[in-house]
Amino acid sequence: MLGLSPDEWTAVRLSLRVATWAVIVSLPAGIAVALLLARREFWGKSVVNGLVHLPLVLPPVVTGYALLLLFGRTAPLGRLLDETFGLVFAFRWTGAALACAIMGFPLMVRAIRLSIEAVDRKLEDAAATLGANPGWVFATITLPLTLPGILAGMILSFAKALGEFGATITFVSNIPGETQTLPSAIYTLTQIPGAETAALRLSLISVAISMAALLASEVLARRLMVRLR
Repeated sequence: MLGLSPDEWTAVRLSLRVATWAVIVSLPAGIAVALLLARREFWGKSVVNGLVHLPLVLPPVVTGYALLLLFGRTAPLGRLLDETFGLVFAFRWTGAALACAIMGFPLMVRAIRLSIEAVDRKLEDAAATLGANPGWVFATITLPLTLPGILAGMILSFAKALGEFGATITFVSNIPGETQTLPSAIYTLTQIPGAETAALRLSLISVAISMAALLASEVLARRLMVRLR
């Protein structure tokens, strides 16, 4: 099917797995940070905002190296997670998911923040005057109205994870079957004489998956907007 070798199918499946977990793991933090930046004024807000968006402007290799220093097997934090929870990131697919989550986090936060800022505060104030506590107001008013932005942020993060290369290969290397995602597999194939056709196949698959995700997000966002109206 599609002429893919078993190794190429493994890279496709691993990319989808890594991207999915990157979105799932980063979503709660993305909503919390977006809500904080959109609705709270505090000292150091600009610094926090800068730190959130730092992965967008840093070379991905720098981000990957920072993750290696923090979560490597010999790093204090990495050793603690390994000995306490048996959780290893360096040179594992879990590390690839972590790197992709961090690289896609700014895109997710920005989309959700813009959506939260677009919510009419009068609706929230009206619910509060009727006796609803802040948590209930967020769950019944803010969150439903923010769903299109949350969906957009998830799709952007997912697409970013599918294409992430620099931070991932620096942090978890390029191990077939373990950390070799689509971008890494394509890079490997471009270094092999006569493997141009295989590289093209994987490139087309990567484009197809990304386009399908973007189109699906457009359809779902429109349906959500119709329901909300």
